Amino acid sequence: MYESVLRIYNQKLKYLNYSKRTIEVYSHYAGKFLESVGKYPQHLTSADFQGYLDGFPFTSISQQNQIINAIKFLYEKVLNRKYDKVDFTRPRREKKLPQVIDSTYLVDRISAISNLKHKAILMLAFSVGLRVSEVISLKIKDIDSGRMLITIRQAKGRKDRVVPLSPNLLNTLREYYKAYKPKEYLFNGQFSNQYSATSCNQLVKQYLGVKYHFHSLRHSCFTSLLEAGTDLRIIQKIAGHSSSRTTEVYTHVSSRVLGKVPLPM
Repeated sequence: MYESVLRIYNQKLKYLNYSKRTIEVYSHYAGKFLESVGKYPQHLTSADFQGYLDGFPFTSISQQNQIINAIKFLYEKVLNRKYDKVDFTRPRREKKLPQVIDSTYLVDRISAISNLKHKAILMLAFSVGLRVSEVISLKIKDIDSGRMLITIRQAKGRKDRVVPLSPNLLNTLREYYKAYKPKEYLFNGQFSNQYSATSCNQLVKQYLGVKYHFHSLRHSCFTSLLEAGTDLRIIQKIAGHSSSRTTEVYTHVSSRVLGKVPLPM
């Protein structure tokens, strides 16, 4: 009933240069919406949109935003229909501080890892604060040992950026390369040429603790850089943040920055 519409939906997302992950998420939610409503797409109304939102058991603010955006894209870009009577009131996003792991603990735990691939992945993520998607997307050609730089291609927001490569990390990557001999992607999976995000998160829990996530390494990196005296503008560049406000959140979790505050008592 709606398979052809979903094909067009996917094509539109690709044409507008949405990321692979966003295409997967939006297509999933758009398909669930069409399946739940049970109408031919050309017969959809604003009431169908509103009724679906009213009855959906959202598990998080993030999921709610994704579902709304996915269905809005369907109405607006694919069906050319209006949804002017839909209430898009969304709950305010919770402001949580990033989870940071002590840098000394991280260095000790990562240094003790005997598996070269696991060690290289975690060391890379902590060294320059890479997202899990950036780590698994890295290719051998992105490591420039001559200029001591790493090129991150088409990261969040479809942006490229360059980050520094430390001598210690380079040595570990060279040892890993000699042992594993990857072909294209820097980190191969067991059954594919690309390591998985799920496997990366399992490494964090295995070596660092079950309460931590891969993204904790990113937060820990930038907090460590801030505490070492790195300018916030430099951290912003390394992180790939569009706004300095995003980077400034690390001033709220840095123990050394907070420790320098002249308290009245």
